[in-house]
Amino acid sequence: MRGYQSVLAAFRKRLPPKVLRNQSSTATPKAKLVSAVAENPIVLSVRNFKETEAKRPNFDHSDTPIPVTKSPNPDWKYGDGVSRGESAAGILTHAEIDPYAPGRSMVSNYRLLISGIAPRPVGFVSTVSADGKTENLAPFSYFQIVEHDPPMFIVSFSSRPGRMKDTYQNLKDTGECVINTVSENMIEAVNATSIDAPRHISEWDVSGLHKAPTSTVKPKRVRESVFSIEGKVIDMKEFRSHVTEGKSLAGLALIKATRFWVRQDAANEDFSHIDLNKLRPVGQLGGMAYGRIASTFDLPRPKWDDEQPKSELLTRLAT
Repeated sequence: MRGYQSVLAAFRKRLPPKVLRNQSSTATPKAKLVSAVAENPIVLSVRNFKETEAKRPNFDHSDTPIPVTKSPNPDWKYGDGVSRGESAAGILTHAEIDPYAPGRSMVSNYRLLISGIAPRPVGFVSTVSADGKTENLAPFSYFQIVEHDPPMFIVSFSSRPGRMKDTYQNLKDTGECVINTVSENMIEAVNATSIDAPRHISEWDVSGLHKAPTSTVKPKRVRESVFSIEGKVIDMKEFRSHVTEGKSLAGLALIKATRFWVRQDAANEDFSHIDLNKLRPVGQLGGMAYGRIASTFDLPRPKWDDEQPKSELLTRLAT
């Protein structure tokens, strides 16, 4: 009981007065701790969402080909900078923010970052517990490919009230996972796996998604995903210099791919390219928002030897 009391005391110092007032004075220390854990400040509490959503336009399921347009400014020349929008006028100012300033909350940093670093790809990660009894499935927007030779990925885990995320614990214990892509037609099922289910509950059952076999790791891949990557952990980093009592450690996992799985109708003949119209990826934005790809444009990477002779500015800079 003493352990619960110390953790509870740490939570009470960080919870807003409103949360503390809502806690029953007759609740046991364990019940109070569970209540505090439920009040994860970065998880938005939304009321009447279905009523709000009902007033919005329907999602476009037409699956028409994603158009390829011209770039925003096809006549741009070297040295032109930005020629359109408010920033071109030179009248906008920026606020300087110290993320560690007294009174600056972690939640403010979180909301600023996820709304400003967008869109972010969603890494849909499947893992298995150390005893092999529980199969876990969870989405992460702190995720990215970081190298192609060898294929390497990073998945990051935020500090949060209570125990560490099941995916992080499973990666520490087993070193294996599958990273699955997320397409428009599966986003509700993917979002459902972010529910804070008890540790013994499998998100596969919660979501209704289907398991498909793997070759080099024990976790299964998601059959509905266009692209899946089997992977093994080669390094993990825990941010022990930024520890808060009563909260799990923040950390990240560096994962090396061991197998690719791609839907055959979505790839070209030599499996070197995935059709965007088949992938239909979803990106995560700020708050609860997600985004889809409505159009694309191409911009070739410039080569100095080709561009310098055609540009007065580049020629002048070269002399």
